[in-house]
Amino acid sequence: MNIQISAAWEKVQGMINGFIALLPNLVLALVVFAIFFFVAGMIRQLVRRLTRDRRHARNLGLILGRLAQWVILLIGLFISLSIIIPTLQAGDLVQLLGISGVAIGFAFRDILQNFLSGILILLTEPFQLDDQIVFKEFEGTVENIQTRATTIRTYDGRRIVIPNSELFTNSVTVNTAFEHRRLEFDIGIGYGDDIDEAKRLILEAIRETEGVLSEPVPDVLIVDLAESTVNLRARWWIQPPRRADALAFQDRVLTAIKKKLTANGIDLPFPTQQILFHDQTEETDGDRTRQREGWPAGNKKVPKPHSIRDSLKTLAEIQSQRDGNGHAQSVNDA
Repeated sequence: MNIQISAAWEKVQGMINGFIALLPNLVLALVVFAIFFFVAGMIRQLVRRLTRDRRHARNLGLILGRLAQWVILLIGLFISLSIIIPTLQAGDLVQLLGISGVAIGFAFRDILQNFLSGILILLTEPFQLDDQIVFKEFEGTVENIQTRATTIRTYDGRRIVIPNSELFTNSVTVNTAFEHRRLEFDIGIGYGDDIDEAKRLILEAIRETEGVLSEPVPDVLIVDLAESTVNLRARWWIQPPRRADALAFQDRVLTAIKKKLTANGIDLPFPTQQILFHDQTEETDGDRTRQREGWPAGNKKVPKPHSIRDSLKTLAEIQSQRDGNGHAQSVNDA
């Protein structure tokens, strides 16, 4: 029993002595890795700073900065492991990284998919930082494009985090992709109004609004003959195309159109519905060629109203005809 205890104690002492002997190398390895970690972060910030003011190189700067950071960290890790384990060779480390990479790939498939999608988004640049995009029910300004997800800031002050794989495989509307943006709005006028005059007034109001572009030219088109209105679609172009500017221009243009139309007697009718009741008191009832269905007669001849005497007379004639036909049928049967 004492022999077993002494053997175990010798093993513990050996482990402690080995750890103490390894402690200087371990501290040195941590210091070296910390230096590489610090240098990697500095290089990433340097690359981002150099490309920050260049819009088309900004995403490329993000990729290069992150790749440089990871390469330096891997080099620092290899050197640190070599200090701790002097017998570790480069081939052993590559083999270990290969086996680990396969295992990690199966375990973190979704994370790697988002990572690759993020790299492709940064390379292909369908949108960039500070662009305003619409993705499904989300709309806002792109704050950051990371390798895992993209964050956007909504117009009401919220942050949305969208996985890059979703952005890469679905449709995204980029509202600020071009310098100019067209706005449009439907305006309903009355059926009795002059369409050409309404178009002229709307175009005049648009052109008088400060900030609306003269090229491309604004226009007005008829888009619908609705139940209560003739709908005209006013279209105009603005610059810049950002959300706040679009709302401000739309407010000014619609205010000018409303004032211009009402000042010149163009009706902007409310939705109305007309119900026509079938007139069953006239002698033309049942005659579809003469029946008025509630419409006024106008200059036409007004049908005479039904009278009780005529109605009773008509009923009596119909009844006598039925009785006569029934008597004749009885005689024939006999």
